[in-house]
Amino acid sequence: MKKFLDEFKTFITRGNVLDMAVGVIVGGAFTAIVNAMSNNILRPLINWLLALILGKDSLSGIYTFLIQVNDENGAIDLANSIYIDWGAFINAIINFLIIAFVLFAIIKVMNRIAKAKNDIKSDVKLKKEAIKKYRKQGLKRKDAIARYKADLKAEEERIAIEQKAAEEAAANAEKEMDVLKDIRDLLKAQAQAKTE
Repeated sequence: MKKFLDEFKTFITRGNVLDMAVGVIVGGAFTAIVNAMSNNILRPLINWLLALILGKDSLSGIYTFLIQVNDENGAIDLANSIYIDWGAFINAIINFLIIAFVLFAIIKVMNRIAKAKNDIKSDVKLKKEAIKKYRKQGLKRKDAIARYKADLKAEEERIAIEQKAAEEAAANAEKEMDVLKDIRDLLKAQAQAKTE
């Protein structure tokens, strides 16, 4: 029995089980938010649009009856009728799209945060390695940091110069293409004039 309880304790205290439990709880709360948004904000707007377009008063009034049962007053008895509830289906689609969009936005933000964190870690790692290399060359820590900063600034300036040179080369190539096009057009015009 003790072994069983120890295994259960190990299982229940694993990180992924706790993460899953938190996810289920947050998901339940999030579902309540989405349902409130759908029922109290989006559904009235959709009902208003449907009233303008179809003449129906709401999503709840969109049915396709397979078997329609009327009560003694002649009103439709939904409890005993067999019907397709298109309004509930449309509402489920709206809820799905809201949840999918919000999850997409959350995952996108989390991926950006993770990428930024990895970039910072790699920058810190490169800085430490560079300082360590300079220290091996006999520089004091303060001098090694200053040299790293100077090298970093020089690298940024080199990249800026290369980028400017590439932009100038692209501009020159475009000018040369324009000149070649003008020459081509002149040659075509001359050839056409000779044939006439």
